[in-house]
Amino acid sequence: MKGLIIAIQFLTRLPTPRVDATGAQFAASMRWFPAVGLIVGAIVAGGGWAGARIDPWTGALAALLLWVGITGALHLDGLGDVADAGGAAHKLKADPERLRAVLADPHVGSFGVTAIALQIAAKLVLLHALIAAQAYAVIALCAFAARIGPLFWSRWLPDLHAGLGARFRGAVRPVDLGLWGLALAGAAAFASPSLVLLPLILLGWSRWLRRTLGGISGDGHGAGIEICESLLLLFALLWIHIA
Repeated sequence: MKGLIIAIQFLTRLPTPRVDATGAQFAASMRWFPAVGLIVGAIVAGGGWAGARIDPWTGALAALLLWVGITGALHLDGLGDVADAGGAAHKLKADPERLRAVLADPHVGSFGVTAIALQIAAKLVLLHALIAAQAYAVIALCAFAARIGPLFWSRWLPDLHAGLGARFRGAVRPVDLGLWGLALAGAAAFASPSLVLLPLILLGWSRWLRRTLGGISGDGHGAGIEICESLLLLFALLWIHIA
């Protein structure tokens, strides 16, 4: 349970009991990331449901504001940094040091601003459509499923630099992936079979990071979570219209 509290403190701005953690305990808290995603998703879905008592757009806006507020825009920040680095990668492939400098730069460039704006717009539209379809469980489970990603990427991608992402190296065990994989299968059976497409998204993001940036960092994890969330929302919406 201590690992869950540490993970909540790291990934969200939700109030938690104060706990002290060693470096190893902090790294091991990654095993609880999907559980934190379920908490975030439940709050977001609840806000969407409450706002939808007025109309679906109000519900979508309430859900989006909660999503950004609870996470403190942590993953959006990573998305912006990776977008800036990706935009400059064609010039910097021969200069890894400069590429890492772009990722570490706290200023957001034009690529980053564009990526963040498009992500927010995409989530708002997708949340509206899913709320109109009363697919609240799907919304909650997309946030859960997306946070399985860091467990996978930590095991299969090289570290881009010795930053925050590198601290999770080796903390994720095969049994963790197996258990959360089973949970994902259950979520797909309960809410939407579209969730089973998560492994394809994880592999696609892994390939892009390896080819474009050469590895993963904390920003890569955050950006990946954002991309997973939007694509899972999109696939869930498509499934509703197809089924």
